[in-house]
Amino acid sequence: MMINSKNSKTKMEQLEQGRRGREGEVELGRDFKEKLAEYTTDGSVDISGQVAAKASTGGWVAAGLVLVNQGLATLAFFGVGVNLVLFLTRVVGQNNADAANNVSKWTGTVYIFSLVGAFLSDSYWGRYKTCVVFQLIFVIGLITLSLSSQMFMLRPSGCGNAKEPCGAHSSLEMGLFYLSIYLVALGNGGYQPNIATFGSDQFEEGDPREAHSKVSFFSYFYLALNLGSLFSNTFLSYYQDEGLWALGFWASSGSALLALILFLCGTRHYRHFRPGGNPLSRVSQVVLAALKKWKVKMPPPGEEDLYELDGKEIEAATTEGSKRILHSEGFRFLDRAALITTTDFTPSGDSTTPNPWRLCTITQVEEVKCILRLLPIWLCTILYSVVFTQMASLFVEQGAAMNTTIVAGFRIPPASMSAFDILSVALFIFFYRRLLQPIAAALRHDPRGLTELHRMGVGLIVAVAAMIAAGFVEHFRLKLARGGNASSLSILWQVPQYMLIGASEVFMYVGQLEFFNEQAPEGLKSFGSALCMTSISLGNYVSDILVTVVMKITGKDDSPGWIPVNLNRGHMDRFYFLLATLTSVDFVIYVICAKWYKCIKIEGKCEEEEEEEEDFSD
Repeated sequence: MMINSKNSKTKMEQLEQGRRGREGEVELGRDFKEKLAEYTTDGSVDISGQVAAKASTGGWVAAGLVLVNQGLATLAFFGVGVNLVLFLTRVVGQNNADAANNVSKWTGTVYIFSLVGAFLSDSYWGRYKTCVVFQLIFVIGLITLSLSSQMFMLRPSGCGNAKEPCGAHSSLEMGLFYLSIYLVALGNGGYQPNIATFGSDQFEEGDPREAHSKVSFFSYFYLALNLGSLFSNTFLSYYQDEGLWALGFWASSGSALLALILFLCGTRHYRHFRPGGNPLSRVSQVVLAALKKWKVKMPPPGEEDLYELDGKEIEAATTEGSKRILHSEGFRFLDRAALITTTDFTPSGDSTTPNPWRLCTITQVEEVKCILRLLPIWLCTILYSVVFTQMASLFVEQGAAMNTTIVAGFRIPPASMSAFDILSVALFIFFYRRLLQPIAAALRHDPRGLTELHRMGVGLIVAVAAMIAAGFVEHFRLKLARGGNASSLSILWQVPQYMLIGASEVFMYVGQLEFFNEQAPEGLKSFGSALCMTSISLGNYVSDILVTVVMKITGKDDSPGWIPVNLNRGHMDRFYFLLATLTSVDFVIYVICAKWYKCIKIEGKCEEEEEEEEDFSD
């Protein structure tokens, strides 16, 4: 048999060329994937608007600057807030109940402003610009407060300590004081929800390593917040308690200014998300579209012809890297907004262009459903915030009525006792991350350990224990009190209630930050963080209302009430026990809401979390 060597050689050359071509294609594909891995895929961009490069943006370098910024800004804020109740009683001349209520209103206003900051961030400015603008307002407010206190409020010189109250102030002086502290409230409130979300933006959720860092970030963020307040609750609190209010306020101003400068220094290293447009219009479109179709008969579940854009169309229609949200059961009335009918498209004849006020996408409808599902969980956190706010008001007043001298004449300022809360937060964050989470992960066969909803429930239980502890301390303080003098019971007996509050914060507030950031739709991330802030806000307002109602009911017929000016004549222990009872009832309602809750389902993302709500009581 003869073999044609020429044809054979040609065929071999062709095979070799094909092999080399395939190797070249494989190499080209590998190079393309490696090149692609150098950039983020979640829609984040750098300061110039280009796709963010992982090597030069984001990560712990950028997040570290955010954490330092948060610590310094918190130091500045609590330099005002932690002793504000004493400033109002000693410098302004208000009684205990009025001072506690005014602090609650001011603190509540701080967190109400978080909604303003979140709206501007999500809709128009983006998180970076919003943080810069509100931090600048924060600095201006602190400088104004420092000047007004030094020049007008602290008269006569040396007043404002426990022994020498200050004199009366004019309406103009009081107006300047309130303007300054509410500028502080506006600046800090608008900044807070955005800095938390901005920090988490520095990690790409689609990258396994960065996704793990993103979860850890919220714990470290809350730790930075508490470490920042540690200086305020110790050194600044001590000097302010001695009457050196102006020095404390100037220290806060310097800290806030340094925080702003450091934040601006990291500008080129941050990852940014473009604002997603006004969320109010998107929500309004869903509600109106559903109302317009209220007479339309809905097909059986699973057979609906619901409108949705494909992935590329969604990216083109939104300014942020949004993803499709999968359809979920529940709130079926809202599904009418996505139900396709013959009248949904514009009269121009272009059948591919729907009228947005008559036909909405499934993703748009699910955004509204998501908000509605978050609201019951959020409402259940408000009463916890009522408990939390007592640490800045009634706990301080309780401590001031106790024996604050420890050894050798050394006296602990009542507001400095919150340092034990900060210590507790630091200890329990590491305790949970290093010990409790691995154990829970092994027992539940879930790498997350306790879910966010579980942790928030644990936080409520620990808060009940904190109020019971505070009630018993007050009960025994009253037994050892003599007339109008401070009780002989040592202020160190407050340590357990502060430590329990700190432990509850780790479970409740860190869990809240993670939960609302995870469950909020793409274009409403800052709104999710703002929900945490507003729960604290409403908690302060509810505390104000509760104290007022309790005093009106218990202060009848010449009775001093539960929380009088002279605490030795009252029964603040009963108020603490009342809060413990209300929080216990709130916990039962929370468990019901957590069982009902359904997680958001993002296309292309594994949503195993849904099992947590069905198994919440496991």
